[in-house]
Amino acid sequence: MTLYICSLAAIHDVVARTGASHLLTVISGGTQVDRPKSITEDNHLFLEFNDITAPAQGLVPPSPAHVEKILAFGQSWDRKAPMVVHCWAGVSRSTAAGYILSHALTPDSDPYDLARLLRARAPWATPNGRMVSFADELLGAKGAMKDAIAAIGRGAMAYEGKPFALPVGETVGHTADDHG
Repeated sequence: MTLYICSLAAIHDVVARTGASHLLTVISGGTQVDRPKSITEDNHLFLEFNDITAPAQGLVPPSPAHVEKILAFGQSWDRKAPMVVHCWAGVSRSTAAGYILSHALTPDSDPYDLARLLRARAPWATPNGRMVSFADELLGAKGAMKDAIAAIGRGAMAYEGKPFALPVGETVGHTADDHG
């Protein structure tokens, strides 16, 4: 099955085009999100936090609890239809959540291969490092997820990313010793 990652502005189009049954929203508090009518309330996880990598006064950083909720939502997804993951711009929080879910839901996936696929499909992606670090710990990846995202570096400058897909349940170009 497939995860589609996009911006807030693209969710209605992406949900309609893909026939998605689930929606994951990772966005700053107070942002209005109009859930597509085809997505039931039970199939929509709405998490509010800012796109920051360290605590800052007046802002809500991603927390381990947020990442645990993302992982639980992924586990509850029946994978009969795609899931759409979005944030404000489709650049940082949503790309981190997509990477986390793709890795968590794909047994034996290599975090480095998945990070390289993410970069190939979304040159603008700059996954939120705080989210990835928490997922790395929660999933027992021993630093591999965090290191893989660091290895692809910051994405190209973009105000808004274009919708793209990441696989779930299929191993991506596994090269066990090639992590460079």
